[in-house]
Amino acid sequence: MNPFLESLLAAGALLVSQDARLWQIVGLSLAVSATACVLGSVLGLLAGAFLAVARFPGRRAVLVLLNTCLALPPVVVGLVIYLLLSRAGPLGSFGLLFTPGAMVIAQTVLVLPIVAALSRQTLEDALRDHGEQLRSLGAGRLLSALVVAWDERMALLTLALAAFGRAVSEVGAVMIVGGNIDGVTRVMTTAIALETSKGDLPLALALGLVLLGVVLLLNAGVALLRGRGERSDRVMA
Repeated sequence: MNPFLESLLAAGALLVSQDARLWQIVGLSLAVSATACVLGSVLGLLAGAFLAVARFPGRRAVLVLLNTCLALPPVVVGLVIYLLLSRAGPLGSFGLLFTPGAMVIAQTVLVLPIVAALSRQTLEDALRDHGEQLRSLGAGRLLSALVVAWDERMALLTLALAAFGRAVSEVGAVMIVGGNIDGVTRVMTTAIALETSKGDLPLALALGLVLLGVVLLLNAGVALLRGRGERSDRVMA
């Protein structure tokens, strides 16, 4: 039989048999990424809302830096966090290196600038369209930002889903700060890389299928939210 088909059938058997090792890796991966997504989205939305309404010296430089962070290489983020959390680093006393907590920190750092930059642009565009009307009704900058954030909630939720997709598919940073320890910090992406190098293709392929399924569900969620937003806009029009 073709080696690919053999691996695919074996991967399917692992999924059907609910292999404990496989689902432990999946569960940890989803837990780490979901936690990082929530933290990164909350902090990113707060930063984005602030930058959308605030005007201060150096704002343009801050925006340039924020947009630059959109292309942060994950391995560089992992290296910096590794140095901060290592025993000789300033945060070494917390003992977070090679734990799920360190992986959450790394993914949060990767997610935060995405949410902050895109939510800032979304809210700023909405304020440009509706800000004067809100101010004429007596709303201040903060209240105006909250109103448009609620109005753009579907777009902002879409950003959060995209952030989760970024987190769950990341490999470089979490491998550096997590160490890829079996049963402790091994997540889907790092396990796929390791098992492929070891030649355990069925497990790697099974994890890959689960990861693709998660990404597919995320894209379906984004499409559903966009459809709801468009229907809501037509109803309001």
